[in-house]
Amino acid sequence: MPDAPTARGRATRARIIEGAAEVLRERGVAFTTLDDIRGRTGTSKSQLFHYFPDGKDQLLLAVAQFEADRVLEDQQPHLGRLDTWESWQQWRDLVVERYERQGDHCPLGSLFLQVGRDRPGARAIVSELMRQWQRQLARGIRTLQANGLVSPALDVDRTAAALLAGVQGGVTIMMSTGDSAHLRAALDTGIEHLRATAHQPLRT
Repeated sequence: MPDAPTARGRATRARIIEGAAEVLRERGVAFTTLDDIRGRTGTSKSQLFHYFPDGKDQLLLAVAQFEADRVLEDQQPHLGRLDTWESWQQWRDLVVERYERQGDHCPLGSLFLQVGRDRPGARAIVSELMRQWQRQLARGIRTLQANGLVSPALDVDRTAAALLAGVQGGVTIMMSTGDSAHLRAALDTGIEHLRATAHQPLRT
C-alpha cells in the first residue's frame, strides 16, 4: 500500500476510497471507470495514481477493505455488546434489516468477482472480516457464560463459527431468491440453541 504519511495524505486517500465506494454501489463494478471515480472525488489522474499506482485493481481492493469494515460497523453497537438476550435479539434484527436493505446486490461480492477471490489481497480481506466477526460473536457468548446465561460447557469458538456460517448461508440464499426466511431461521435457531444450553448439565 502506498504511503500516505501526512494527515492530509491519509484524508485524501480515504476520500478517494469512500467516493469510489459510492460510485461502485450506484453503478456497479463493471460499469465504473477511473474517470467516473475521479469525477466523483474531484481527484486528478496524477493524484489517483499517486495513491493507487497499480490502477483500478489496487483501488478496488482498497474499496473492498472499506466495504468489509462496513459489514462490522453496520452491526454496531449491538455486535460489540452481546451481553444479554435482549442485545442478541437487537443484533439479530439489525443483521436481518441490513441484508434485506442490501437486497440482491452485494458490493463486497461484486468487488471480489472483479479482482478475483483467489488473489492474496482479496483472500486476506475476507479472512480477516470473518475472523473479526467470529471473534466478536465468541466474545458475546463468553459474556453470556460469565453471566450464567449459557452453559460453561459450551464450545464457544465452534458455536460462534456455526452461527457465522448460518448467517453467511442465509445471506447467500437471500441474494439468490430475494427471500430472507433462511437468514431469519439461521439466526433464530442459533440464538435458540444458545438459550437452550443454559439448562444442559455440565459434561464430566
